[in-house]
Amino acid sequence: MSTKTMIVKEFERRIFEESYSRIFKCLSLLSEESIWFAPNNQIPTVGNLILHLCGNARQWVLSGIGDAVDNRNRDQEFVVQQNIRKSDLIFLLENLKVNLKITINEMPEKMLSEKKIIQGFDETGFSILIHVIEHFSYHTGQITTLTKMITNKQTGYYHGFNLNQLN
Repeated sequence: MSTKTMIVKEFERRIFEESYSRIFKCLSLLSEESIWFAPNNQIPTVGNLILHLCGNARQWVLSGIGDAVDNRNRDQEFVVQQNIRKSDLIFLLENLKVNLKITINEMPEKMLSEKKIIQGFDETGFSILIHVIEHFSYHTGQITTLTKMITNKQTGYYHGFNLNQLN
C-alpha cells in the first residue's frame, strides 16, 4: 500500500468515521438554541467550533493541497450566528466531506512532500493532513465537553465496546 493510500485512509477514518460521527451525535443531543450557547466569552459555542473546523479544513486542505481559492475569514467563524441552524451546520460538514474526499483522493503522491505556506506556516502535504486530523480531534473533544455540560448526558461513543480489554 502506498504512503498516500495509507494517509488518505487514516484521514478518512479519523475525520469522517470518528470526528464526524461524534459531532453529529452531539448535534442530535443539542437543541437549536444550545448550539449557540457559551458558558463564558472565552469558550466558543458548538456552532462556532463547527464553523471553525470547516474554515480550517477548507483553508488547509482544499486550498493548501487543492486549488481552491483561500478566502477564509477566520475571525468570522467565532461570531455567534444564531440564524444558522443545526441542519445548516450538517450541510456544511457534508459538503466539506465531499470536497475533502475529492481533493485528497486526487492529490498526487508527490504532494505529500511538497511545501506549502498556510497561515504563515511552512508545511508539507503530509503535515497538512496530520494538522487537520489533530485539529478535528481537538475541537471534537471541545464539542463533546460542551454537549455533556449543556445536556448532562453521556454521548455513548463507546457503547458496546470493552475498553478495559487487554491485548
